[in-house]
Amino acid sequence: MTFDHLTKAPFNLDSEAIAWVKATLAGLSPDDKLRQLFNLRIAGDNPNDVAAIKAFRPGGITRHAGSDMAAERALIAELNAGGSVPLLISADLEGSRMSLAGGAEMPNPLALAAIDDVEVTAEVSRIMAEEARAIGINWSFTPVLDINAAFRSAIVATRGFGSDVATVEKHALTQMRVFQQNGVASAVKHWPGEGFDDRDQHLVTTIDPLSIADWEATFGRLYRGAIEAGVLSVMSAHIALPEFVRSVDPEAGVEAYRPASLSRMLNEELLRKRLGFNGLIVSDATGMAGMGNWAKRSETIPQLVTAGCDVILFANDPEQDLGYVRAALADGRLTQARVDEAIMRQLALKAALGLHRPPAPVPSVPTEKNRVYADAVARRAPTLVKDVQCLLPLDPQKHKRVLVVSGGIVFPFFPDPLPFALPEMLRQHGFEVTIYTPETEVDPTRFDLMLYLFGDETLLTRGRIFLDWLGLTGHFGKAMQRYWHDIPTAMISFGYPYMLYDAPRVPTYINAYSTTETMQRAVVELLLGNGTWNQHSPVDPFCGLPDAKY
Repeated sequence: MTFDHLTKAPFNLDSEAIAWVKATLAGLSPDDKLRQLFNLRIAGDNPNDVAAIKAFRPGGITRHAGSDMAAERALIAELNAGGSVPLLISADLEGSRMSLAGGAEMPNPLALAAIDDVEVTAEVSRIMAEEARAIGINWSFTPVLDINAAFRSAIVATRGFGSDVATVEKHALTQMRVFQQNGVASAVKHWPGEGFDDRDQHLVTTIDPLSIADWEATFGRLYRGAIEAGVLSVMSAHIALPEFVRSVDPEAGVEAYRPASLSRMLNEELLRKRLGFNGLIVSDATGMAGMGNWAKRSETIPQLVTAGCDVILFANDPEQDLGYVRAALADGRLTQARVDEAIMRQLALKAALGLHRPPAPVPSVPTEKNRVYADAVARRAPTLVKDVQCLLPLDPQKHKRVLVVSGGIVFPFFPDPLPFALPEMLRQHGFEVTIYTPETEVDPTRFDLMLYLFGDETLLTRGRIFLDWLGLTGHFGKAMQRYWHDIPTAMISFGYPYMLYDAPRVPTYINAYSTTETMQRAVVELLLGNGTWNQHSPVDPFCGLPDAKY
């Protein structure tokens, strides 16, 4: 096995690091190597879960961190204790509700694209990396290189940097560089590109429908740019790229729709050979239906490795999934050479992060300072898309009696929607706020203002996000009522930026992109006239509708 390529980008290892990779690889038993292929997920501090991770000895973990940074550092130190190979500790540093629990609530990518200030993106990314490193996280499955082309997509919108390729490139590559400059490896995603299919790969294998020329002008440009900028890893997703596959094999048939995570043609031929990527490839989460609907798990888990993935992301049952890999190695579907190559790249990533050396001192995080910065940045994000009735700013005397209509904040990790804090914030400013129920009589003599609040950030397994008038009002008759001719009305979306598709004639509409309380406070201040609204939209909020701007 040759190690010469590890001296080149993106690893750029010196002789000391190369020697560590060689020695560590040589010291691993065949069983160790198979276990090192896995990245396992752990949340909380249940001793049984910690013991299970330590017993399995994976190559890395994905951590859903708690709010106590010292406790997180101690937990990660415990997981590393006694292991022969340091762990890759990964997370999705996407901001908003994916912000670290003990850190500042930073804007999500779409909010950063709305602000469209590279210096802000760089500083937000620096703070996120600083907070991550403080608890031991050294690898982020970000930034997202997806393009928000299909507005009905419930998985791209707020996780990506908008619909303009140049904007995505500018901000995503800035974030990647800053993460890596601050000790957090980036995995750009979702290879080979999401956003033109409006479905969610958590639920189905999605299809990138672009021609080769169009793909090169969009995702090809983005991934080539990331590779040239030195990105250390790429996440291969459960997304097909049929036009490329058919360009190589016109008779590919259904194989043209094989997801990239399981496609050697997309990972090895396109990503490695044609784009020249020399870093690590990690699969997207293996529990997703985008992989699961292709074949049974006993086939797909080892196929991830044979297709070019160097890390298997998550396991339903770690020992069972390990058994699938062992069986493939025993019957020849998977070779030891391919396993060794995958582990070598993992070790190279760890060496590139300096994990082969004694740990550096834990950085001090100025949490309060970061939160003050997050508050200031949040005020720059909300976009006033339209205010044709000249409603704003709000006045506690003129608009005193407020009716709030909302389905709450939808977050897939909780069974029920979370309440908005914004109504209480308005009360603190002298407004009388009523929360709508299906029994509420909507009467112009009772209310001076109606506020529709939507909390639908782009998160997994939503399928579709839309303005569900029936669900919102609780009655088919009320679902058809539009009160804004009689009661001044504004809609605010703290997430999905396309609610105008189902309410094109609402007179005042705001996109705030993120559901955090930090963003809610920012919106309240702007509603009251304490600041200047952003006028920039990183996507088309009118969804192509000719009447929605009026």
